[in-house]
Amino acid sequence: MRMFIIIFSKEILSFLRSIMLVVVVLYSFTIDVYMAGSGIQIKPQNVVVGYVDFSKGDISKKILSRLRRPEFIPPVRFNSQKELSKAIFNKEVIVGIVFDSNFEKNYLEGKKTNLNLLLDSTAASQSLTTLTYLQNIIFDFEGLSPPIKIKSHKLFNQNANNHTFMALSELLSLVTMLTIILTAIVFVKEKEEGTWDIMLLMPVNPKITILAKSISQVVIVMAGVILSLGFILFGVFDTPMNGSFWAFMLLTFLYSISSAGIGLFVAAISKDTMQVAQLSIVIMMPLIFLSGAWTPIYAMNPIFQKLSLLSPLRYYIEGSESIFYRGTSFVDLLPYFVGVTTLGILLYWYGFRKIGRLF
Repeated sequence: MRMFIIIFSKEILSFLRSIMLVVVVLYSFTIDVYMAGSGIQIKPQNVVVGYVDFSKGDISKKILSRLRRPEFIPPVRFNSQKELSKAIFNKEVIVGIVFDSNFEKNYLEGKKTNLNLLLDSTAASQSLTTLTYLQNIIFDFEGLSPPIKIKSHKLFNQNANNHTFMALSELLSLVTMLTIILTAIVFVKEKEEGTWDIMLLMPVNPKITILAKSISQVVIVMAGVILSLGFILFGVFDTPMNGSFWAFMLLTFLYSISSAGIGLFVAAISKDTMQVAQLSIVIMMPLIFLSGAWTPIYAMNPIFQKLSLLSPLRYYIEGSESIFYRGTSFVDLLPYFVGVTTLGILLYWYGFRKIGRLF
């Protein structure tokens, strides 16, 4: 235990003396999480709408006047549909509206009239959501009400606010990335600095060395998580935590152990920090794709749905979201704890054995 504490303390001090690593960790858990929460927008905001008005009447102006901030900026007028199409092609405009010459006449006479829309579907989420907004504007303008009235009740996120969701997702992904990279670097630095052989000659059990070095990086990541929770998620975004804070911290610790196991594997086969970065990205991307962070599990191909069971990040994300948003009790969280713990033991054991062969 004494040697474990000495090596553990030495790695913490070494991290604190590495200014660049400290800056990267602080930036990741603060500014990066903040930018993900505040900068990534799913709903329309500041959408640029262009229009061509061949009707030259008042009805078109009344419809355009309903395109207000913050969803829309003041519509931009074009002289022809060709100009409007070119602006969409150059991504100057996301949505185009064309009022034909008979639009107002047919409207006032109660005849069928068309409102032509051009959408830039390279920004599919924004443009299609904007289309829904425009349809609601037209229905409201017409005073139309469908025969069926839909009443919706939003569960877990009553304001449909994506800031807290995106910030939490970014934090969970950062735990994966930083634990893998920091754990790998702490060993690879010994190779780069030429102190690996000296470490091998130390009268210390190699298992103690590996355990102390890897756990020290897990503790650093845990400290970053607490920093991010206090200042960004709870402080800036006022993210609700309907479940147990300690359940989340325990789940994070167990998941960090599994990521540290991957980091040990990366350290065992890497010769320098450049290889650590390359291998970490190659390993992390499948983990993130299969976790449900970007695409819901149910929307994946059935083969990938089964493969996602091998991603510890899936259990970590689902468990964390259940704690934060649903307030799930500890008993109902057991499947996530079992998944993270089982995969964590296997991954850490394999990484431990892999790097242990170098001692």
